[in-house]
Amino acid sequence: MAAFGHTFPFYAGPKPTFPMDTTLAIIVTIFLTALVTFIIILPGIRGRTRLFWLFRVVTSLFIGAVILAVNFSSEWSVGQVSTNTSYKAFSSQWISADVGLQVGLRGVNITLTGTPVQQLNETINYNEEFTWRLKENYAEEYARALEKGLPDPVLYLAEKFTPNSPCGLHGQYRLAGHYTSAVLWVAFLCWLLANVMLSMPVLVYGFHMLLATGIFQLLGLLFFSMATSLTPPCPLHLGTAMLHFHRGPAFWITLTTGLLCVLLGLAMVVAHRMQPHRLKAFFTQSVGENPGLDWNPEEGGLLSPRYRSTAESPKPQYISLSEASSQACCKEEHPKVPDPAL
Repeated sequence: MAAFGHTFPFYAGPKPTFPMDTTLAIIVTIFLTALVTFIIILPGIRGRTRLFWLFRVVTSLFIGAVILAVNFSSEWSVGQVSTNTSYKAFSSQWISADVGLQVGLRGVNITLTGTPVQQLNETINYNEEFTWRLKENYAEEYARALEKGLPDPVLYLAEKFTPNSPCGLHGQYRLAGHYTSAVLWVAFLCWLLANVMLSMPVLVYGFHMLLATGIFQLLGLLFFSMATSLTPPCPLHLGTAMLHFHRGPAFWITLTTGLLCVLLGLAMVVAHRMQPHRLKAFFTQSVGENPGLDWNPEEGGLLSPRYRSTAESPKPQYISLSEASSQACCKEEHPKVPDPAL
């Protein structure tokens, strides 16, 4: 092996890592593609309607992208610490490194980055994921990590989330992840229904679906907070420092988006009760284009005259049989005289 620099000739070097989660990258790409497509066709919309459509589409795409992204995010609870800690089992060698912990709805992600990266003649840069999704066994993934011989800080944090750990973190975050993810999928469905209904003459139901979207997001946050606070926090000692984790960006952006949906839904419902015509014009469904159609603020759409109540329709005129026969006799007694001029 000396000819190859004491390395195995058929083993490739370290695999390149993508700078972000591939699932999140796909979601962001899809919504950015939809936004760019809309911006391309935006000049074809005339007048002030262009600004209204821009506001509607950007807001809707932002809400949908956030709901999907946070569902697959691993930053619901995060923590990071710089410490001096042992590197491998049965070794007295220590390293200086940054240890990071990200807990999501589907598992935990642990990072170990040396400061500097090159220490002990090795590249210390680890990013390991342990999941508890359906059909995934966290204990088996932890056992495979032991067989691989991962560094001590990674194994220590991963062991705290095993089902048999006295910390109880596995039960808390697994339960919180399942329920929160399910509620967020319901919120995404409400978002889809809101977009469909706001494109139809049933605006009031679209506003209710937007309000439900925000309520389900806040309900998911409530489930996550309650499930993760059932027991006191478990101390995580890493060498000379202690790791504390707290609510991450995914939690706070979900809270912001949920409040935004609730406020928009309430504002639209109130505006629908007070100024239905102006609100309809805002959604580019102008009143007065067809005089045969009436605006019904209770239903939130256009109703055909055949659906009006019987009280608004003209009353039918009833003619008795005797009156009809008398009118027919009068017509026979007074025949029409032809005009002599013809």
